Formats: sequence, C-alpha cells, structure tokens
Amino acid sequence: MKKLLWAALLLVAVQDGIAADRTIVAPFETEAQTVSPTRLDTIVVASQRKRGVEPAPACSDAVFCRRVYLDVIGTLPEPAEVTRFLVDNRNGKRAALVESLLARDEFADYWSLKWCDALRVKSEFPINLWPNAVQAYHRWVRAAIHDNVPYDRFARDLLTSSGSNFRVPPVNFYRATQGRDPQSLASAVALTFMGERAEKWPAERRAAMAKFFSRVAYKKTGEWKEEIVFQDPAPGAEIAAVFPDGTSVTIPADQDPRVVFADWLIEPMNHWFARTVVNRMWAWLMGRGIVHEPDDFRADNPPSIPELLTYLEKELVDAKYDLRHIYRLILNSRTYQQSPIPRSDLAKAEPAFACYPVRRLDAEVLVDALGWISGKGEGYTSVIPEPYTFVPEENRTITLADGSISSPFLDMFGRPARDTGLASERSSNPTDAQRLFLLNSSDVQRRLERSPRLIALFDKHRGDAEELVTQVYLLLLSRAPTQAEIDAVIAYAKSPGRSPREAGADLAWSLVNSKEFLYRH
Repeated sequence: MKKLLWAALLLVAVQDGIAADRTIVAPFETEAQTVSPTRLDTIVVASQRKRGVEPAPACSDAVFCRRVYLDVIGTLPEPAEVTRFLVDNRNGKRAALVESLLARDEFADYWSLKWCDALRVKSEFPINLWPNAVQAYHRWVRAAIHDNVPYDRFARDLLTSSGSNFRVPPVNFYRATQGRDPQSLASAVALTFMGERAEKWPAERRAAMAKFFSRVAYKKTGEWKEEIVFQDPAPGAEIAAVFPDGTSVTIPADQDPRVVFADWLIEPMNHWFARTVVNRMWAWLMGRGIVHEPDDFRADNPPSIPELLTYLEKELVDAKYDLRHIYRLILNSRTYQQSPIPRSDLAKAEPAFACYPVRRLDAEVLVDALGWISGKGEGYTSVIPEPYTFVPEENRTITLADGSISSPFLDMFGRPARDTGLASERSSNPTDAQRLFLLNSSDVQRRLERSPRLIALFDKHRGDAEELVTQVYLLLLSRAPTQAEIDAVIAYAKSPGRSPREAGADLAWSLVNSKEFLYRH
C-alpha cells in the first residue's frame, strides 16, 4: 500500500510543475535573485548568451540550504537548522551559511574523502599502502584541509617529502601507485597535479618527465610494514630532463630531481597546476568540470568556458593558493545557486552551467543520511588480512580513511575502488539494482520503522496530522510540504485499516525512495 502513497506524491510533484507553466516551480525556485552577480556569473552568462542558452532562476532558500550542506560537508541539515535559515530575513544569509559550513569539522571530513579518492588512499591490492600508512596519510590530508594549508605547499610536500611512510605521511604519495618505476610515478603526478593522462602522451614526452622521478628509492625497516621513501644517494651523473612544457633542464647529481620538478610545477605562471585544481573543485561542486572529465586535459578536449577557467586560475594564484577562496567564489555565485530545473534543453544547459545539475548522492553521503535518520550506522567489511581494521558502526562513512574497507551498500552505490585516482572511478549513475534494493530492502524498512527521530515525531505530533507531515518533510527533504502534498498524505492516512504510525512510516519510506531525497538538486 505504501507504493500507492509514493505514486500519489509523485503525481502531486508532477502536477505542481505543470501548474507552474515553466515560470517558477514551487517549492524549488524563487522569483527574486538572492545574491548579486559576480565576475564569475558575468563570464558564465556571456557564454550562455553566445550559445543561446537561458539560465535557470535562483533556487529557493530550502533547496539552497539542503544543497550547500550536502556539497560542503556531505551531511543533511538538522530540521532546526533548516527552520532557522528559512525564517532568517537578513541580506547575506546564504553567504553566512557558507562560511559557517566551511568552518565545521565535517568540511575537513568530507573533502579529505574526495582528496583521498584522487590520491588513491587504500591498504590493499593494487595499491598496498597498508593500514598504518593509510591512517597516517589520511590524518595528514585531513589536517591540511582543516588548517587550510595553501595548495602549492600541499602539493610540494607530497612531491618532495622523504622518510618513513608511518612518520612522514606525504611520502605515501609515491607508494600509492600501481607501479614504482619512474614512468608510473610520473603518470601519477601528471594525473593528480596536471589533470593529464600521461599514457596518451608521445613516448618521448613520458620518458622525459619520468627522469624527474628516476631517483626515488624505497627500503624496508625492522618495523612491520614500515618503508622509507628517499632520494637514491648512490653517486650518479647529472640528469638531463625536459619539463612537460618542453623546457630543458640539467639537474646536478647531488640535487633531488623531484624538488626541481615541484618548483617548476607550482610556479604561478605554470598554468597546468592552478587550472587543474580549480577545475577539479568546480567539478566536485557543479557535477562536471569546465574541462570534462576533470582529469582529462588535452588539446582536443577544450574547456567549455575557457574564460571561466582562466578567471578561477588567476583567482587562486592571486589568493596565494587559498582553496577556500575558490569555494567561496563558487558557492556564493548565482551560477551555483541556480534552480535544478533547466530553462533550455538539458543537453545544452549542463555544459553551459545554465542550471544546477541533478545527480545522485555519493554512496558515502547516502548511507550516512540513512544512518542519521535511523540512528543505525553502517556495518563495514574488509578484505585486509591484518588487525586494526575494525570500524565502529557509529563512525560516519565520510570519515573512512581506507578505500579497502567497504560494505555491500557502498559497493552497490558506486564508491570508487581508489585503484587509479581517476574521477570516473566513482559512479553516481542509478542502476536497477539500487532501485530494487531501496524499494524492497527489509533493512531500510526496519531502519525507518525503528528510527528514534521518526518515532519521536510520531509521538509528539500524534494528534496533528498536518504538523506531523510538515516535520517529516523537514527531516527528510529539508523543506516544508506543499498543501497538495499534505492533502495527499492525510487522505492516504485516513484510508481504512491504517494507523497513524503506519501511515507516517509509509510516508518516510516513500520520501526516502524519492528522487528528491536520493539526489542533489
């Protein structure tokens, strides 16, 4: 019977959209522009006009609140947080919310998850960092994000550090690769910091870059699984190398070639470095890169809006590689705060960033959301045949350090294996298996039936059906229901043989299975 409620609510949503006649679709859009246009917006709108693409209107406050929580900290807002934001009439409240989220611990948790995907942080095959090194590496990455370490220093530390993989965490960059030969190391550097896939380069270019990593050496210690990464001290000749831009350099025998390369890479005039990270950040927040895929820069894959990429690159350099400056530029722009409902053909609107792209929640964010509602965390499994891999269920999934520790849910919903560091390893495409699981899972059903949050709402608002529906919507969708939605739920609840608590549980089940819950929008 609950499927009938699901269908009824879907019909209500469709009818609301039709009634809006493509003007403003309540409750997802607003007529008023909530922020002033920025230089970023001017660039994007100019490009849209050239393409004949119409930008979407601004998203509503409720949509923005949910969106920015998910995008910045990977976490749903508490109903009280949503309510406070919605009743706040101050100008600049959206910018204030962005600042408050950037300061939260979950920001470092969530974005270290993203960086650990790119850096291939996992214990087991084919990377083999081992658990102790994974924990040290993850803590270092998280601390760098939490402390807002400038990106040029972050990258230089990864490229030039030497020492124990347990005691000098950034040396694990040179261990988190499928091969340890110079060309494999060079390919990892090119992908991570230049957004280029070196396997597509001519052989002589790959060989020339590999010389910068030809003296990276490894040795074991007496401690279990410890390894030292260092510059090979054996006497050798000077190295004649060529930077990826074609510039030749002669490296003295006593100088670490990695340092020479890092100094070249982070030079402000080197466009590879800054443009790659701002494009990656744009893709993480906007669903696709200005260059798409975000790690596939090449001459025959140009940026969709070159002026936008140039602008963000310059802003990062001028801000001395302060990544939070770029977060603020994007999150406070009209472009980011658009409605998810396009005004032009979707195939034209998305590359032009003429709407906010609707996409499914990350696997880790989705399972955390279900745990947040139900009060029951995820149970993890590990193929690692070593101790110290137990993870308590109460731990948030976005805090998991190790890509080798997973669960059937995470695997089903597209968590990346962290084997290659490619953005395409993470899949947010819906599948039949995912839909069938959510619709038929007894685990999801039990989570909702036993949810302390939902039970408390049912008990508190037992005699006020309209308020109960409102609170369930605030909990699950971070917005109030429309009157048509309230009427549909109350009509369902009044059908014979159904108790108020059963109707409330069915409502929660229906909303959890809705696209509005499962997707960013």
